[in-house]
Amino acid sequence: MQHHLARRGFLGAAVALGAAALTAPLAAGTAHAAGPGGRWPTGFPLPKGFQPEGVAIGHSPYAYFGSLADGAVYKASLATGEGRIVHQGLGAGHSTVGLKIDRPERRLFLAGGWSREIRVVDARSGALLRHFTGLGAETTMVNDVILTPDAAWFTDSFQPQLYRLALDRTGEPAHELTVLPLGGDWTQGPDFSANGIERTPDGRALLVVDVFQDGGSLLRVDPRTGVARAVDLGGLKIPHGDGLLLLGRDLYIVQQAVNQIDVVRLDATGTRGTAIARITDPDRFRVPTTAAAWGDRIYLPNARFGLDPDPATADYDVVSVARV
Repeated sequence: MQHHLARRGFLGAAVALGAAALTAPLAAGTAHAAGPGGRWPTGFPLPKGFQPEGVAIGHSPYAYFGSLADGAVYKASLATGEGRIVHQGLGAGHSTVGLKIDRPERRLFLAGGWSREIRVVDARSGALLRHFTGLGAETTMVNDVILTPDAAWFTDSFQPQLYRLALDRTGEPAHELTVLPLGGDWTQGPDFSANGIERTPDGRALLVVDVFQDGGSLLRVDPRTGVARAVDLGGLKIPHGDGLLLLGRDLYIVQQAVNQIDVVRLDATGTRGTAIARITDPDRFRVPTTAAAWGDRIYLPNARFGLDPDPATADYDVVSVARV
């Protein structure tokens, strides 16, 4: 693994991106090398053919992963690497792309990708609590999600809009969604545009990746009006920007196709940022898509897009790297 000091004005390299639910726990012995102090694994396998994309970690050391294959959710212990399916999914054509878990880990919020769905699942029983279907247009892809104190926000990669699912004071989700059209500086490409989503450090706005705009940009979105303004990243481009992870004022931008994480230090309002580091790991990164943190480690699922002739039988895993 390499940490490169990033200077203002550098550009991300461009590369071409090529285009089964298991209920039994995995044995702890199959985990990768142990972490700091020889205790926790720095990586561990996922079920064969699982096809992971999203990851979420709550207030306890367990990670949740969504499956592109059938929408299942796999829960794994970060201490042992062992895991099991906690939500079976709805089958082929009902993927889970991005996902988040609330606190105290009662509900999972799932972005349904090309199925044009948003689902809310009981984190313990796996029961389906809310199910929104037929969203957007025929080309809609519900890609990623972030939780704020009063709502869950979802991106649509093919339509210039966000979906808002209101949450009451207890975290209970509403029975209806609202749509927030994106305006201002937002530029919608001819196809895939919006990807990852996060909050600004001050919590007053949203940050959304637009891989089309100006060679790959980060936009700050007013959640009341939908007006988007480009975030000044000092010349950093994110044409392969996927998942976002905010830790304090440090924003981790996973650039999946180039196997790297760019770390940007933002101001409080999220209007500008300075690139401070780039994390790469040629030996273990295999198209990581999103990130979640526990302690001093960042966990990423390897989606392996374009690397396997048959994703349904491929071996998938999770890797972790140190925080900057």
